[in-house]
Amino acid sequence: MSKFGINTNSIHAGYRPGNGEPRNIPIIQSTTFRYETSEAMGKLFDLEASGYFYTRLQNPTNDHVAAKICALEGGTAAMLTSSGQAANFYAVFNIASCGDHVVASSAIYGGTYNLFAVTMKRMGVEFTFVEPDCSDEELEAAFRPNTKAVFGETLANPALAVLDIERFAKAAHAHGVPLIVDNTFPTPVNCRPFEWGADIVTHSTTKYMDGHANAVGGAIVDSGKFDWNAHADKFPGLTTPDESYHGVTYTERFGLEGAYITKATAQLMRDFGAIPAPMNAYLLNVGLETLPLRMARHCENAQKVAEYLQSHEKVAWVTYPGLPGDKHHALAAKYMPHGTCGVVAFGVKGGRAAAEKFMAGLELASIATHVADAKTCVLHPASATHRQMNDEELRAAGVSPDLVRFSVGIESIEDILADIEKALAGV
Repeated sequence: MSKFGINTNSIHAGYRPGNGEPRNIPIIQSTTFRYETSEAMGKLFDLEASGYFYTRLQNPTNDHVAAKICALEGGTAAMLTSSGQAANFYAVFNIASCGDHVVASSAIYGGTYNLFAVTMKRMGVEFTFVEPDCSDEELEAAFRPNTKAVFGETLANPALAVLDIERFAKAAHAHGVPLIVDNTFPTPVNCRPFEWGADIVTHSTTKYMDGHANAVGGAIVDSGKFDWNAHADKFPGLTTPDESYHGVTYTERFGLEGAYITKATAQLMRDFGAIPAPMNAYLLNVGLETLPLRMARHCENAQKVAEYLQSHEKVAWVTYPGLPGDKHHALAAKYMPHGTCGVVAFGVKGGRAAAEKFMAGLELASIATHVADAKTCVLHPASATHRQMNDEELRAAGVSPDLVRFSVGIESIEDILADIEKALAGV
């Protein structure tokens, strides 16, 4: 399906029905799969044959949808997870374990920051956080001999900082490690990380990919371009025998194109089991079919909301990369020339109290711990998704106490603006 454009791949990639077969991806809602002989099943357990035996590792419905996302990103292999958090955990833990180190952008989703700075730290993985617009010298100084990866968000949630993918990829590759980027907000419709040097892409498919707040999920996509063998000493999990599978070496058996995802499936999914239900994968696919159409409307509406807020007397500041005056406008034009996302961040004059009063005055927009779906919703991150951070950590993540994260939906823009106008009038 690589010969087709993203609009076509959003509908057709990952599944091609045969004669008389269902046109839609079938929901294989089964935990197990039957085999005629123990020998046939044994080959699956030894990774000597492809197939399905237990949905905790793989399921046909999930794999069809993962293949579609892989095609949209332009990768070589992909897998679905039960959430975006699981995707980011697997993506890093697949190559970094106790005693290792990772460089990460500080402007990332609060839940991801907590995963890295607290939970994975307890597992023995250390993280050094750098600002996305740090100097080359500061970025270089963050690396250590035991660094195994660099992580960032292409468009940060909720700071909307644009990662200089090319610069971070160059720094990562100079140290023989991959760049992992979370591409949730722009989606592959608006940002193509692999084309700028990123090696692994993750998604919270719960957001724009699903698009309707129907199902929590995540995805990991491998570009297939990072040469694990060239840095074999850094990645023994991929380049040396895995005794839990009778000595298989992933890079030898599955090549650079499949080693990383196969290991993540065979080891991490086997042991942690964060697999999505096939029904959730089916719902995700329904959302993917209209992803390009929805992203265009989200961006169109968000641009108008950002421009409206920028000119309003009760608004202290507005962050949206689509605005010419935004500090990340130039990077957005480089990496996301057709639009960024539907999320606008801004502050209401009067600080946190004014922000909360504004949010309470909204009627169309819902206050919800969610973002990036068809319905307009709003959140105060410092009180919700980022509340585990102290003031210093909030500043590093680009989250001020008065920041309002406004996720612009695909409703009529006239109705969205009228709702904002009414709520601001009450502040």
